[in-house]
Amino acid sequence: MRAAVYRGIDDVRVETVPVPLNADGTLSPGEVLVRIDTCGVCGTDLKKIHSGSHPAPRIFGHEMAGTIAMVGDGVTKVAVGDRVMAYHHVPCGACYYCRKGTYSQCEAYKRVGCTAGFAPSGGGFAEYIRVMDWIVGREGKPSGLVKLPDDIPFEQAAFIEPVNTCYKAVRLLGLKPDETVLVIGQGPIGILLAALARRTGASVLTSDLYPERHAIAANFGLHHPLDARGDIPAATHAATEGRGADVAMVAVSADALIRTAMEAIRPGGRVMLFAATQHGEAGFDPAAVCMDEKTLMGSYSSSVALNDEVAQLVFAGYRDGSFDLTRLISHRFPLEDAPAAIELASHPQASSMKIVIKA
Repeated sequence: MRAAVYRGIDDVRVETVPVPLNADGTLSPGEVLVRIDTCGVCGTDLKKIHSGSHPAPRIFGHEMAGTIAMVGDGVTKVAVGDRVMAYHHVPCGACYYCRKGTYSQCEAYKRVGCTAGFAPSGGGFAEYIRVMDWIVGREGKPSGLVKLPDDIPFEQAAFIEPVNTCYKAVRLLGLKPDETVLVIGQGPIGILLAALARRTGASVLTSDLYPERHAIAANFGLHHPLDARGDIPAATHAATEGRGADVAMVAVSADALIRTAMEAIRPGGRVMLFAATQHGEAGFDPAAVCMDEKTLMGSYSSSVALNDEVAQLVFAGYRDGSFDLTRLISHRFPLEDAPAAIELASHPQASSMKIVIKA
């Protein structure tokens, strides 16, 4: 099969690799093989490719949907020909962190359960992925394999995992209808966060450098744009009777924006970091946390407890047009052109939004 193989920092090559099966051409019990149709390019994949944080070779990609091509012994919940999306992480459901609902800190969750070969890394940038038994699901255990209705296109289904991550963050904030939320960054993730925040009844302000992105955000009911080239804290205070936003969500991987977000919220407000997935140091005023009682918090990855709710949200939103996420896709690349897709996603432009690879 063909796959986009990570060979080192900034080095992704499309190569012919074996289909990820056992040496005898079989799957192990409980596993499935999925023929990938669509895989989104995620910022976390890009960070790994550009930073060298994970040793090569690997095949990345985890926002994926496709068709069951083979099933292992004991698989009963899906059959060959079923349309599915697969999460690449699933928690154990029993450890201390799972009992506390912080599933992404579970040690079992940190294992990657989908692979196209080499060290398991998602594998969506390939023609086929092997889905491990603990992702497929066992009796009484969480499952990360979602069956897709026939009327839901693969491109919409490929958003289920990123929607889950965003929905989890919004749920953690406990937004109220009388609150105002500022979302910094209106790339695909920023628009998802803002659109989901709006569904709580809260008022939503959005900030971005590109007017073109605000125009796309308007398709999701987001009609209060702020020009990121200006003074965002001042504009936010002006829009909230001088108080500041109740919540600021930072959907851009730029540590300098933490201070911007802290200055934009009211005393007692909350800042949610969503894109800070690389370790480092960032400056902020500690008195803003202590004396102004501002909260700095984070949310990472998906929540298995939300899988069913998120799937229904994505399905229903496509059917009634209120959450048709295919409208976020600006570029579709064939698998053979995966390096070009990664290059464009790594250097976003006014005209680029979600980049997907079609296998």
